[in-house]
Amino acid sequence: MRIRFTKMQGAGNDFVVLDETRQRLHLTPQQYRRLADRHFGVGADQILSVRPAPAPGVDFEYVIHNADGGEVEQCGNGARCFARYVADKGLARGDRIRVQTLAGVIEPRLNPDGRVTVDMGRPVFEPEQVPFVAAGLSPHKDGSWQKWHLALDTEAGSAIVSVAVLSMGNPHAVQEVADVDRAPVADQGPLIEHHSRFPKRVNAGFMQVVDRGRIRLRVWERGAGETLACGTGACAAVVAGIRLGRLDARVDVETRGGLLTIEWAGGDAPVLMTGPAVTVFEGEIELQE
Repeated sequence: MRIRFTKMQGAGNDFVVLDETRQRLHLTPQQYRRLADRHFGVGADQILSVRPAPAPGVDFEYVIHNADGGEVEQCGNGARCFARYVADKGLARGDRIRVQTLAGVIEPRLNPDGRVTVDMGRPVFEPEQVPFVAAGLSPHKDGSWQKWHLALDTEAGSAIVSVAVLSMGNPHAVQEVADVDRAPVADQGPLIEHHSRFPKRVNAGFMQVVDRGRIRLRVWERGAGETLACGTGACAAVVAGIRLGRLDARVDVETRGGLLTIEWAGGDAPVLMTGPAVTVFEGEIELQE
């Protein structure tokens, strides 16, 4: 089975994009894993599929598979690349589109400076909707919001981490660190991802607040490990920082792959994310059926 693909990246978060607007490929989880494999495939954090609109009022369906082959609800950096792809391929008209994801409808917008802004929808804080199992735990008040204490069993012994829990269409647990470069991302990331309190697993964010308008961030992504940038992770971190009283309504997020700008007015307002979306190369690959 020979398929065409486009390799793209948004702040270093890299993707294989597949055009399924004319014909579905019906790939298996094993084939998605092969595409994402950096030694035997193309190499990517996620695989993005562009499909026809599933219902009136939207322009496309946006389907996301992680490097482990599992389908997920949302990917912010991928959404920007999705918008850039359909514009560059002539599949969309105008600078704004409506896209259906598993998490709901999002609205990417192409900007004159080449960056892409995505309306990521409103954040979700109710534990059962994240989902987060809060039974038997008591939240700890912090600023105008709260954090949850989670016990982790590490090689060095048990540890307690304090996390802000929310969803940006996918689950996030954000903790504050003094120095993001020295944060235990590789050690704690997988333990938080697979913690029993998160029945659908979780993305683990490590946030260093630089000032009220800037943070530094690393994210251990569910199903992908640490990536150079995570768009929904940046949104979640900024929303958490605003609710905790640490940040203003517009924040620049420094990731290892580049700069993202996140805006949130609070309440039921949507989160806006702006950042780059770049085509790296195009090609074809043979996949075993």
